[in-house]
Amino acid sequence: MQKNLGRGERAARLLAVVALSTCAVFSPLPLLVRVAAFGGMAAYLLYTVLFGACLGYALLGKSTCPAQVRR
Repeated sequence: MQKNLGRGERAARLLAVVALSTCAVFSPLPLLVRVAAFGGMAAYLLYTVLFGACLGYALLGKSTCPAQVRR
């Protein structure tokens, strides 16, 4: 998948990963709910941060990456 996330958005998503991971650890919900809800979202956001590509943005044709290949 082609990169479609800029630096600022990747940094914001990394902060969201930290916040969601904290919620997964300290939330008073049952373990299965915490892992499914907070852990799943954190895992997807971590994937987008590491690879710079968001599936939702790709489906919508949106990009915040400054260096794009023009066609």
